[in-house]
Amino acid sequence: MSTVMKLPELFGSMVFNEETMKERLSAASYGAWKKCVTEGTSLDIGTANEIAEAMKQWAVEKGATHYTHWFQPMTGVTAEKHDSFIAPVGGGKIIMEFSGKELVRGEPDASSFPSGGLRATFEARGYTAWDPTSFAFIKEGSLCIPTIFCSYSGHALDKKTPLLRSMDEVSRQAIRILRLFGDTETKRVTAQVGPEQEYFLIDKELYNQREDLRMTGRTLFGAKPPRGQELEDHYFGAIKPRVAAYMKDLDETLWALGVLSKTKHNEVAPSQHEMAPIFSDANTACDHNQLAMEMMKKVADKHGLVCLLHEKPFAGVNGSGKHDNWSLGTDTGKNLFKPGSTPSQNAQFLLFLAAFIKGVDEYQDFLRATVAFPGNDHRLGAQEAPPAVISIFLGDELNAVVESIIKGTEFKEAGKRTLEIGVDVLPAIPQDNTDRNRTSPMAFTGNKFEFRMLGSSQSISGPNIALNTIMAEELQQFADELEQSKDFQADLSKLIKKTFTEHQRIIFNGNGYDDAWIKEAEKRGLCNLTSTADALPMYTAKKNVDLFVKHGIYTKEEINARAEIHIENYTTVIGIEANTMVDMIRHDILPAVSGYATDLCERAASKDALGASCKYETTTAKEIAKLTDALMGACDKLEKDLAKVPADPTKAMAYSHDTIIADMAKAREAADKLETMTASDYWPFPVYSDLLFSV
Repeated sequence: MSTVMKLPELFGSMVFNEETMKERLSAASYGAWKKCVTEGTSLDIGTANEIAEAMKQWAVEKGATHYTHWFQPMTGVTAEKHDSFIAPVGGGKIIMEFSGKELVRGEPDASSFPSGGLRATFEARGYTAWDPTSFAFIKEGSLCIPTIFCSYSGHALDKKTPLLRSMDEVSRQAIRILRLFGDTETKRVTAQVGPEQEYFLIDKELYNQREDLRMTGRTLFGAKPPRGQELEDHYFGAIKPRVAAYMKDLDETLWALGVLSKTKHNEVAPSQHEMAPIFSDANTACDHNQLAMEMMKKVADKHGLVCLLHEKPFAGVNGSGKHDNWSLGTDTGKNLFKPGSTPSQNAQFLLFLAAFIKGVDEYQDFLRATVAFPGNDHRLGAQEAPPAVISIFLGDELNAVVESIIKGTEFKEAGKRTLEIGVDVLPAIPQDNTDRNRTSPMAFTGNKFEFRMLGSSQSISGPNIALNTIMAEELQQFADELEQSKDFQADLSKLIKKTFTEHQRIIFNGNGYDDAWIKEAEKRGLCNLTSTADALPMYTAKKNVDLFVKHGIYTKEEINARAEIHIENYTTVIGIEANTMVDMIRHDILPAVSGYATDLCERAASKDALGASCKYETTTAKEIAKLTDALMGACDKLEKDLAKVPADPTKAMAYSHDTIIADMAKAREAADKLETMTASDYWPFPVYSDLLFSV
């Protein structure tokens, strides 16, 4: 950051934000844009032209030469096609030009992105359309305009469109509930999100020596180093100078782009770190998290580092997740998941809580599917991430409130008076009345729910679309019932009690890592979808498709397309990993260990001729020979099985999970044993000790 520019001046300096728009637009155009954002009205071409001109002038002043529609296709990362502002005026001269039409719509090739069959290769046309609720920004000399992405026939081909739809729908249904409680002021309820982002930093030079890291983002081989995270000294420890310099640069880069980067610290594993932002609306949070992941990698490159966002880049130490903190807030500044101080406020809180508990219970399979992909299979259920079973942690005190409502008994506040539970006399529920449960997939943390199952590399759009839509469904059911009530207080009390009673099974406050919980969850009838191959078929279960079609979030074709994309992606990723493993075994590991064994044999022969002991050489050479044969056999089997992957996508996914992954584990076992027996000078690439402790 420039010594001249202070942080408030730096923040958002590369963003065409509301303040900048107010300065540069006429009052009429600014008002039209504001109405478009708050009420969903359309912009006329004259207003669009004025906004485009102001946006271009501002961008050019900031050094931009190009513009791009910045969108989020189903690849999980962002996409952009850059066009310059130049337009010829004759005589070899140009002017800088940008129209409202160019601002509002673009035409990328829709058949070149994952579409799940919605677009054939010969049906190339697709459209990007400006999202006026998300501010444009300048990145690397280009004006980036956040947009949706759809096909020629109108199908959503991106992650932003259904997110915006889900935000509108949860707002509509939440307002119906608020009106029942006498709230006539709130015009919009917004899903608020704060995604914590974990990542690894390793030395770029070492990274370049590992084909597996370059091809797959994770190490396919690697024996356990002498030291990992056993000393528990890395978490929240002093940040090393090289990492501190990176974090400072990253913060300043993100701040200029308007990203509310707030917290930075060392995570549990060596070389692992975390960045957490301040909450924002779900749309902005998703945009900013995509930007953050991109900038993490680019800033790392400037520092001679590589940022790894894979969920499990190293075996034996913690992987990286992304905790999605989700809540609902009104445009009047109220958090709907914050317990109140009056009986009426608490009644409203309990109704929203009941809706959330009911929704998670009924759609637990779909929530699990939203975080199902190959990288995350390495984390979920391990001693670092929640189990694959979805449950909700409420904390002791709030759980006691729920149980007392179910049983119709008294609730005794700790150290305070005893009150009879009834919605009309419910005691104040203190905020932050819960402990932290790191083993819970869905933990209530005082005024929000923390969805802890997301993988570090994934877009947060999918899980938030699901949370918004599920909540909208339950609130709609509640509103439909309560709007017909003749005795609101009595019916409200009955509804809350009935909901808590019927969906109590999803609440679990204990240790999610305990084997006893998995058995208990099975007794309760909860889903235990242990792998992506188990979870993804739930995407298109009838009740799940019906939910999203009913609320207009996805068409049936759109949700089926997404399922197909995710299923095909699983097999593709496993195939890339398996082929990379074969390549490294054939070209790196086998030649290296064979050369070492040959040298051992030659040394043994020389020592034997001198009458000296050669026990080390002969014993080691024999063991290496056995392991080499085992590795070669495992590699041969892996290659043969790769040739048998079924053509049907669902069968291919199951085959990849059951056969290919098992083959890879067998090959890795032999290779990792060979690593421990082979002299360092012979091993063909950097080992864990180098990778984890070099920065």
